[in-house]
Amino acid sequence: MSDWKFQREEVAAFRFVRCGLDAESGVAQLVYAFDGGPELIETVTFPGAPFALEGPRAAAAEQALRLLHLIAGVSYYKAAVPAEIRIEGYSIDAETAALLETIYVNGLGEFAYRNGLNLHGRIKFPSTADIGPTADALGLRHHALVAIGGGKDSLVSIEALRAVGVDQTVTWIGNSQLIAACAARTELPTFNLGRALAPGLFELNRQGAYNGHIPVTAVNSAILVLAAILQGVDQVVFSNERSASYGSIIPGTGEVNHQWSKGWEFERAFGDHVQQRVAADLHYYSLLRPLSELAVARQFAKTDRYDAHFSSCNRNFHILGERPVNRWCGVCPKCHFVFLALAPFMPKPRLVGIFGRNLLDDTAQAGGFDALLEFQDHKPFECVGEGQESRAAMAALASRPEWKEDALVVRFIREIRPQLTASELEIAPLLKLEGEHRVPTALWEQLRANFAA
Repeated sequence: MSDWKFQREEVAAFRFVRCGLDAESGVAQLVYAFDGGPELIETVTFPGAPFALEGPRAAAAEQALRLLHLIAGVSYYKAAVPAEIRIEGYSIDAETAALLETIYVNGLGEFAYRNGLNLHGRIKFPSTADIGPTADALGLRHHALVAIGGGKDSLVSIEALRAVGVDQTVTWIGNSQLIAACAARTELPTFNLGRALAPGLFELNRQGAYNGHIPVTAVNSAILVLAAILQGVDQVVFSNERSASYGSIIPGTGEVNHQWSKGWEFERAFGDHVQQRVAADLHYYSLLRPLSELAVARQFAKTDRYDAHFSSCNRNFHILGERPVNRWCGVCPKCHFVFLALAPFMPKPRLVGIFGRNLLDDTAQAGGFDALLEFQDHKPFECVGEGQESRAAMAALASRPEWKEDALVVRFIREIRPQLTASELEIAPLLKLEGEHRVPTALWEQLRANFAA
C-alpha cells in the first residue's frame, strides 16, 4: 500500500512472501515484506542457464530455493526484528523451523549485542507438525564447488583438493575484483554468482532500521547448495577452521561469536539438513575444520603462488567492486592476525614483502595486537583465531633473532609473557588435527598426511 511508512518499533510482522527460480534465465527471486509494506525483492543469478529441472532434481531445487529464501531473509528481518514471522505460499516442518531459529538467534548474536537487543525466545518460525520431505539421492557427479573469499584459507583448500585430484570449480558471489584475480590465479574453472540485495533495504536503513552484522556465510552456503543442485555436482566446500567456533567473551554478556555461521555448530546442523531434506548425495563441509588458524597459516606458507594476489583484509571488501591498490590496510584486526599467524612459518622478508611493512615494529599497533592476545581487551569481532593461538605465535617470535628486536615483540617479552605460563605458549599442540568434521572419510584420509606434515 502506497501510504505505508516504515516505523521500526511499530512493525508487527515480517513476511516471507514468495520465492521463484526461472530455469531459463537462472535468476532466482526472493521476496519479503514488513506488514503491508512494499515488497523487498532480492535476486540471485546462477550462470549456466537454461537448467533442465524435472523429477527428483526439480524437487531438490525447490527445497534448496526455499531454504535460501528462509536463510537470506535474515538480511531483511533484522531491520525491525518484529515478534511475528509469516511464511506465505509454502509451509515448513518443526525441524526446519528449529534450524532457522538457531541460525537467526546465533547468527545475529553480534547484531543483537551492539543494538542492545535480546533475541532469545523472540524469534519463532511458524511450522506445521508434519515431518518434512526426505531427500532422494540425485546421482550427482563427483565434483566440488569451492567457495573462494580471496584470503589464505580458501586457497589452502583449493591447493589441497588439487593435490589429491578432486575436480573443482572455484566459486564466489558478487563482483569483487580482488576475489576474481585470486580465482584466476588458481588456473581452475571458475563460477561467479550474482547477488543483488533488495534496493528497498537501503531505503529502510535511511528510515532508521536496525543495522549490523548478519551470518553471511549461512546465506552464501544456501546459495552454493542451490548452485550445486543446478550444476549437478555433489560437494559444496567451505574453508572454515576450528577456531571459527569460538567467539569473544564479553563481561556481563557471555560469548558472542562474530563468525558463528563459520563455526561447527552451523556446519553440522546445515550440512545434515541439506542431506536429509535437499539431496542425500550432496556433501556440504568445511575442508579445514580439524585445523587451527596456525595450522592453516603453516599450510599456506608452503607455496608463494598467491603472495601477490591474496588478501584477508576486510577493509578491501568495503570498496564495492574495486580492486584496491594496497591489498592490506595494515591496521585492522584481520591484517594484524594474518601477519602474526604467518610470521612463525615464513621468512621475514617474504612476509614484510606481502604486507609492505613490518606491523610488529610499529608501537601505534600495540592495542590491536593486545586484543588478539586477549590482553586488557576481548577478542575483536572479526574472523580471527583464538587468543591462545596469537599468544603462542608471539611467543615463538620472541625466541627468534630476526623478530625479537621488533617493538611489539620486545613489549610482549617484557610486559605480557611474564604473566603467562610457558606450557600455554607452545605452538606444537595447536598444530594437531583434531575435532569433529564433515569431510568425506576417503577424502580426509588422503588429506590428513599433507595437513599433518
